[in-house]
Amino acid sequence: MKLKGLFVKYLFYQHRWIYPLISVVVALSLCLLTPLPSRALDWFDLIRGGVQVLQLSNVSERQEVDLGKQINEQLVSGEVRLYRDNEINGYVQQIARRLAPLTDRPEIPYTVQVVDDASINAFATAGGFVYIHTGLIRLADNEAELASVIGHEMGHISGKHLVKQMRQRAIASGLASATGLDRNTAVAIGVDLAIQRPRSRQDEFDADKRGLRTLSRAGYAQSGMVSFMQKLLKARSTPSFLSTHPATGDRIKALNSAINAQPSNSNQGLDNAAYKARIRSLGRA
Repeated sequence: MKLKGLFVKYLFYQHRWIYPLISVVVALSLCLLTPLPSRALDWFDLIRGGVQVLQLSNVSERQEVDLGKQINEQLVSGEVRLYRDNEINGYVQQIARRLAPLTDRPEIPYTVQVVDDASINAFATAGGFVYIHTGLIRLADNEAELASVIGHEMGHISGKHLVKQMRQRAIASGLASATGLDRNTAVAIGVDLAIQRPRSRQDEFDADKRGLRTLSRAGYAQSGMVSFMQKLLKARSTPSFLSTHPATGDRIKALNSAINAQPSNSNQGLDNAAYKARIRSLGRA
């Protein structure tokens, strides 16, 4: 018995490296038993750094920003064309820098880009990425109106609305597994949602509320958000900006109610002539 015990110890010390290996194999087997969408798992990816999986129900700030960057790369590589005029881009980014520190998520590095598109539209994805169409910039009469749209889109980011939509889409489509959602699939869903721009009534009212709060904190006239909404309401045809949004009239009522509850005397950003001078290069496009 004593010799047998010594023999067992000998085998253990000679082959102790095999136990960690067994643990790794078991862990990998469990991962492979969990179905992940879009592509087969790569053993080298697993060993090198683990499967790139996102838990959209608990995504970190760093992961959200990284996700936004990847969605942006896909969008600008084929889905949208960025407007390259330095004067317009500089002006829009100046407004964004004024608003960003006063949002409900000032720690996010906001990136506001101008899209070369005559349609009246604006949208946001994740991690601070906002897109404003040149058609919408032309429609606005003053800086407060344009700032109200940027603030509204920042409100979507503050509320993590796209991330929530992505999670809902993944679950409804059966793409999310127990471990989470494959990053490549997450990016594809994010791009699709950015293009389709479906927004729930609750998300739009929430973004309006957050946007108005940011607009007020930045010192802009609150009336800028209402006047721009009224402009959209009077449009002959429904702009793409509103095609999937709740009734504009209801949103105007909610905004007026919020303004009456916390009024501001600021008239900043209402100079129409100054605004038209700032965006004059759009007329040459």
